[in-house]
Amino acid sequence: MNSLLRRFHAMHYRSTVFKISFLLLALFFNQHSRADQSSSPYDLKVSIDRVGAGFSIEASYIASVSQCEAYVFLTDYEDVRMTPGLIESKVKKREGNKVTIERLIEERVLLFPLRMHSVLEYTEQLNQGLNFVQTKGDSKAYSGSWRLKTGDKGVQVRYQAFLEPNSSVPKGVIEYFMKNNMQKSFENIAQAMDKNRDALNLACR
Repeated sequence: MNSLLRRFHAMHYRSTVFKISFLLLALFFNQHSRADQSSSPYDLKVSIDRVGAGFSIEASYIASVSQCEAYVFLTDYEDVRMTPGLIESKVKKREGNKVTIERLIEERVLLFPLRMHSVLEYTEQLNQGLNFVQTKGDSKAYSGSWRLKTGDKGVQVRYQAFLEPNSSVPKGVIEYFMKNNMQKSFENIAQAMDKNRDALNLACR
């Protein structure tokens, strides 16, 4: 039995990838936590699920701004301050309600460097939200939407997306990173909407 165990460990811990994958598996089962279970002052809910080779991402939060103010914030495409890892975001073309954005994200997922370049086409729906789709980039697929709806407590902001990475980083590592970072990313966005309300209000007059 001891001989079999030694052979098993030698086979599965030979590479760094297997070591990290084993660690992540242990973390997933020991923590018994999901991103959408965390409490938030913005009624923030985040859910990330595997769908085939990709990930389905859903998030929603309440911001104490108007629909116009939230829309102005979301369409400030070149503001990179509130998105961790986003180091460049440039408007390349505007045509009617369609806007082409080029983006560059750099992150480190545990021991793995992750660099993602993308060109996204946004379709704007005035004060209602946005649809977006990757037309070129490092991901195999990335598309989704933002939706805005006024409620009793403020504006409910809803985000839905599908992401299929095209990366040498194992998908289990990417999933771990997303589940442990996206909650904070959306919370930063909600905070930024509140903190910049005066400037957003001026843009809506």
